Amino acid sequence: MNTTESRIDAPLVRTAFILVLGTFMSSLDATIVTVGIDTMAQDLNASVTEIQWVTTAYLLAVVAVVPASGWLVDRIGGRRTWMGAIVVFLAGSLLCALSWSVESMIVFRVIQGLGGGLLPPTGQTLLARAAGPSRIGRIISIVGMVPLLTPLLGPVAAGGILAAAPWPWLFYVNLPIGLVAVVLATRFVDRDAPAGSDVPFDVVGAALLSPGLAFLMFGLTGLAHIETSTTPALSIGAIVVGAGMLVGFVVHGLRHHAPLLDPRMFTRPPLGAAALALVILGASVVGTLFLLPLYLQTARGLTPWGAALLMVPQGIGAILASLTVSRIIDRVAPRAIVITGVGLIALGSIVLTQVQTPPPDALLAASLFVRGLGIAMIGAPVMTIVYSTIDRAEVPRASTALNLLNTIGGSLGTAVLAVILQNRLDARGPDLAAAFADSFWWVLGFCLVAAVGVVRLPRRPRRPATP
Repeated sequence: MNTTESRIDAPLVRTAFILVLGTFMSSLDATIVTVGIDTMAQDLNASVTEIQWVTTAYLLAVVAVVPASGWLVDRIGGRRTWMGAIVVFLAGSLLCALSWSVESMIVFRVIQGLGGGLLPPTGQTLLARAAGPSRIGRIISIVGMVPLLTPLLGPVAAGGILAAAPWPWLFYVNLPIGLVAVVLATRFVDRDAPAGSDVPFDVVGAALLSPGLAFLMFGLTGLAHIETSTTPALSIGAIVVGAGMLVGFVVHGLRHHAPLLDPRMFTRPPLGAAALALVILGASVVGTLFLLPLYLQTARGLTPWGAALLMVPQGIGAILASLTVSRIIDRVAPRAIVITGVGLIALGSIVLTQVQTPPPDALLAASLFVRGLGIAMIGAPVMTIVYSTIDRAEVPRASTALNLLNTIGGSLGTAVLAVILQNRLDARGPDLAAAFADSFWWVLGFCLVAAVGVVRLPRRPRRPATP
């Protein structure tokens, strides 16, 4: 291997820093708003059922637009797509801060999500192309620390903002970050030529995939907020329609010569195993970020700031593990790192299943620290295995697929855990801690299912043959 070609030089670090600013904003916004939900509900005079759509609408918009990112990169170029996404995201952020009702907020969150959904896969594509197979593992493990920490430290940032300013500043904070990113990208991110593909956009696939996921999440969310006798029938109907559309999408993808997302891609190693691992782990990690603040505030009576502080050890663990992974990823088999990470997440989740008898704060903080270590050992090694194995031309589609599945895992995992929590709350009555303990057992179960995909990853990435 050529030493020069494998060295992480200053231009690559600069490019990575600029691109990760976009991922930082979109990842942060998916979680930072959750801490301010109660405040927004009071100010906008919204019910709990209405205000939860502020979070769900953003996630649905992200899921809707991610599948199109690979096609856009091929059609108009990655740099242009990325900068356009930043502009849309900033416009949505400004509008969200100026919202005058819950309905307007939901509409503006959709706009924000359409921009935010394009940023991670497009940024990864540009970074993978700039780094090449020989440097992708180390650079992703370094920059991956930032988007990894945003869902972990997002509640802390939100607690600090709300302690000093009203809720619109949860959105205003994006504006200076995004403007800096656009200015720096204009000067330092290399222009990339479109692939020149004249393949038309897969309208049928888009019409099946995104609405199918939206119906599915709408149904699951409805089951978690049963308020009338007609709601269960409507929710179940939405789930059936959504599942049917997703089955139709798979059938269409197998027959179409250029589908929006090719299902056959997942039959080729290592994408299939990586996809399973990322979906289930997304459900476990993001689902816990939904359950844990609720548990700390409702069952243990902590303030939003107190709950955020108790979750800080998870972020510290993630920082330490990310620094370690960046040093060893070229010397240790990525699969071994991922397996260790899944084991640590499972180990740290055991304490959460015992919260019926509230554990001491120190023990809970230690378990979250262990979970943070494990979470940081998943993304970069999995991406290294995938990006080091596939051809350069396949990078945009692979990046789209992995980001979409990770988002779907987190979104559906949160929706499923909301249904489970509501069911256990109904069954347990006033014993809130017991209901949360029951729900956390599912988080642990997600980790065990993810292990099935992880053990099928190749021991070491097999680099594509050089033409």
